[in-house]
Amino acid sequence: MDQQDRREGSDEASGQSSRLDKALFVAFIAALMLIALMAGAIVTAADIFPGTQIARAYQGAKAYYEKLTAYQDVYASDLWQPVRGPDQGVTTYRPSQAQDGVTLYSSGHDAAAFLVSMEGEVLHEWRRPFSTVWNENAAVKNPQPDSYVYFRKATVYPNGDLLAVYEGAGDTPYGYGVVKLNRDSEVIWSYLSHTHHDIDIGPDGRIYLLTHEFVQEPLDGYGNLASPRLDDFLVVLSPEGEELEKIPLIQRVSKSPYRHLLHTVSSYAVADPLHANGVDVITEEAAANFPFGKPGQVLLSFRELGAIGVLDLDSEELVWAARGPWIGQHDPDILANGDILLFDNYGHFRLPERQSRVIEFDPRTMEIVWQYAGTADRPLDSAIRASQERLANGNTLITESNGGRILEVTPEGEIVWEFVNPVRGGADDAKRPIICWAQRLDPASLDPALLTPGQ
Repeated sequence: MDQQDRREGSDEASGQSSRLDKALFVAFIAALMLIALMAGAIVTAADIFPGTQIARAYQGAKAYYEKLTAYQDVYASDLWQPVRGPDQGVTTYRPSQAQDGVTLYSSGHDAAAFLVSMEGEVLHEWRRPFSTVWNENAAVKNPQPDSYVYFRKATVYPNGDLLAVYEGAGDTPYGYGVVKLNRDSEVIWSYLSHTHHDIDIGPDGRIYLLTHEFVQEPLDGYGNLASPRLDDFLVVLSPEGEELEKIPLIQRVSKSPYRHLLHTVSSYAVADPLHANGVDVITEEAAANFPFGKPGQVLLSFRELGAIGVLDLDSEELVWAARGPWIGQHDPDILANGDILLFDNYGHFRLPERQSRVIEFDPRTMEIVWQYAGTADRPLDSAIRASQERLANGNTLITESNGGRILEVTPEGEIVWEFVNPVRGGADDAKRPIICWAQRLDPASLDPALLTPGQ
């Protein structure tokens, strides 16, 4: 073998050695990554440092990724649902049987509220995009585009001022704030905490609402709950929008005789264990025949506990709570007779095509005394959101949110007024926005200027 052959052989051996070294190095790095991955999984599962931090970082990154990618099309969000038929506006109206008045409602397609006549004519509207209210001091630092932010609930004052709760679809926390507008939709004040779902005004003008925020600290005695988790608070504002009280609701539940409810939270809800979705100040009239609450106390709804309860604000104690034959409930109201009316989103299983209903039950016996689940061809079906209201004539006004409709039914279940959201969107106008909430109002309780279109 000559010198050149020996040199070529040496180069070949050197190349093989170099490739082997590289392969071994890659394998070494892969092994280290596998060990790190396994170690991370072990400490995360064992909930020891830095496992909790890894889990939080993962959850945060996942939520942010979903926010960026899952909501590129607003019509794919839960603010828009498939059109169920060609109906638009008022489809049924029987004046001799319906409760006369005007109807205030909010829709998922915009941060707006609409006041309509019994014939469906828009008498007045309020509209205020969240981007025009937001500021750097707001709790939400990176809000969704305006098309994803809507009025979850709105309530009107006699002079035309409006309180409205903002929510942002596809965000967590999804509570965006509350605003008070005048009749011309100009901002009087705003409270830009993570307010969500519901709002009520007490007899003295104070405002009761719900907020939520992420809490890192574990709740002693409740290792089944996630950390961090989304905790709910009851907030009381002055009529001018100044925060007066803020009560942590999960703490009140955990220290009450009903603390066992927290051990029943489903695995999918351990990061949002209460999901409070209703707040109503108990009035003198409501308390007269309701043995579990007093005037000034607050009726609350906790969706993930499947429970409703009464909170005393002076003692900050949960003085009563109950679970019943409902699932995913919304909007419990105490009636004048002491019964409770609520929207039962998932509790109706008699027929496969029906899942929602409105029930009235006696809280003394927990007996259902009245219910409405729709008709065979138009069953109630609203997986999330929805509300109801018992009217002065004994009828019930029902907001079927996912169906985008409001209907008034008699005690016998006859529909005497129906309104279907007239807005359409998406490809071929195949989507209809939800109707978040509605209320029937006595025209005599409002400034007459609100009842004249264009005023």
